[in-house]
Amino acid sequence: MEVLNFYSTVFADQLKRGRKTATIRLGDKSHKYRKSQAVLVTIGYKHSPREKIFEAVIDEVVVMPLRELSPRDISHDNPEFRRHEELVNFLEGIYGRAVSVDDVVTVVRFSQILDKPAGMTEMVKGFGGAQN
Repeated sequence: MEVLNFYSTVFADQLKRGRKTATIRLGDKSHKYRKSQAVLVTIGYKHSPREKIFEAVIDEVVVMPLRELSPRDISHDNPEFRRHEELVNFLEGIYGRAVSVDDVVTVVRFSQILDKPAGMTEMVKGFGGAQN
């Protein structure tokens, strides 16, 4: 199983509360993450212990120039941000290099996998499944 890791512990609460539903990564990561792929979402630094947050499924992988991100794209990555400048500053801190709106980014949208989501069985009953 592929790991979708976050370095900042700031994201742990956002992930656990379902406020963070995407990640924006510098460069084209479409070779690494694919739609419908199951991933393990973790928090921690390379070569250090990591905390398992949850398992997730990747809903969408989109590669585009940073300038084409919508405010909604940005807020799905970090609910505190809406503007390109905020994201650029944040990415510069994470990647340790200059980032511009011309840089290519990959937006990875994901959904948490729950063992028994409340109401899920009732919601899908009768939609294409055989009833016992």
